[in-house]
Amino acid sequence: MTEHPRRQPAVAVDRRLTGWGQTSPSVASWVRATTVDEVRAAVRGGQHRGVLARGLGRSYGDAAQNAGGLVVDVTGLDRILSIDADVPSVVVEAGVSLDVLMRAVLPLRLWVPVLPGTRHVTVGGAIASDVHGKNHHVAGSFGHHVLALWLVTADGDEHRLTPDDPLFWATVGGMGLTGIITRAHLSLTRTETAYVSVSTERAPDLASTMRLLEASDDDAPYTVAWFDSMSSRPQVGRGVVHRGRLSSWEELSPRQRRSALVLPAGRAVRVPDVVPRSALNRVSGRAFNEVWFRKAPRQRVDGIQSASAFFHPLDGITDWNRLYGPRGFCQYQFVVPFSAADSVHECVELIVASGHVSCLNVLKRLGPGNRGLLSFPMPGWTLAADFPVREGLDELLDALDGIVLRAGGRLYLTKDSRMTEQTLHASYPGLDEFRRIRQQVDPAGVFTSDLARRLHL
Repeated sequence: MTEHPRRQPAVAVDRRLTGWGQTSPSVASWVRATTVDEVRAAVRGGQHRGVLARGLGRSYGDAAQNAGGLVVDVTGLDRILSIDADVPSVVVEAGVSLDVLMRAVLPLRLWVPVLPGTRHVTVGGAIASDVHGKNHHVAGSFGHHVLALWLVTADGDEHRLTPDDPLFWATVGGMGLTGIITRAHLSLTRTETAYVSVSTERAPDLASTMRLLEASDDDAPYTVAWFDSMSSRPQVGRGVVHRGRLSSWEELSPRQRRSALVLPAGRAVRVPDVVPRSALNRVSGRAFNEVWFRKAPRQRVDGIQSASAFFHPLDGITDWNRLYGPRGFCQYQFVVPFSAADSVHECVELIVASGHVSCLNVLKRLGPGNRGLLSFPMPGWTLAADFPVREGLDELLDALDGIVLRAGGRLYLTKDSRMTEQTLHASYPGLDEFRRIRQQVDPAGVFTSDLARRLHL
């Protein structure tokens, strides 16, 4: 638990902000809050261009930017307020990162039930984005595990919300547009170790990759596949499928048992501050895809990995987004219903034919969604790919949008930096209800963002 010394009220300063993709920067007044009263004062102080909370800046596009307005950095709300090992559950301030939370609860043999691709996100951000992980088909998204949240609304007051409140489900996945989350009560699960028993299998093409993932639904709580987006037929979409489950104490070696409930120390590799141009091109991309596929075993059963290696391999590289160069990159993530599996093939074929480079390619299966009005997950296939920004990328992504919409799918707001209002409206059935609730609780539009203005949220 972190104690905050008495200090003078924070003064807002102008800052240039971007998302993790480093595209579309904008300048806002930025202030760091360390108490709920400071959050309330910031909201009540108002701004003609509105107010927005920001955590660790891991949304990929413009969701945590507010050009010309006020951005309240909530990472100073960093206290773990209580842990109940019997229930089990935890009450935390919204600026606590998942990394800090995991390290705090692991010694009690407790586990955060939903983990996205990085631990370096705040609890508030995880709720606002309703993040999901490799176990969505069995555990749902982050919002499934929020027992209550505290929200500072447009009047500057703090309210405790539960899943019985409509505003709760407008806030879960609501991209920070209903207020500023200050605290949360989260359910936890139990674990014996911080290790994962992992089975790995290579697949020669996309159809085989998808069959292996489908067959894993009932066998493994954590499943994910990397796929090759650059090899042409007959190897289009060849992949590496990983299935995981938290390891038991008995499965660990004597050396591993000494650190059974410990996450490895922090980051080890740092990307230089300046990368003059993208390190990814057709040559390096093809080489990466080939090496990534070949380095995986044809089949391995129950190998033991640390939780960090399995859940968050990129967290071992500080500022890996700089590898894409000064123009940044776009992560494109969609979900389509299971019945539209052919559209996944169509998208991968289109990516391969486009000549655009993507190396960090992920394919997963999602389970039922929740009541979040703007929550992304729904039962179906979700695909994510990272593209360096260069000429012609807009045309590729527009074509992918068309495939996704025809299939009845949607794009992930937390990853988005360029979709249109028309695309959003066609794919999120809860949008009108979200707008109605937002108008009800914030008629003056106190809370806004670059994303909200772009999409007329």
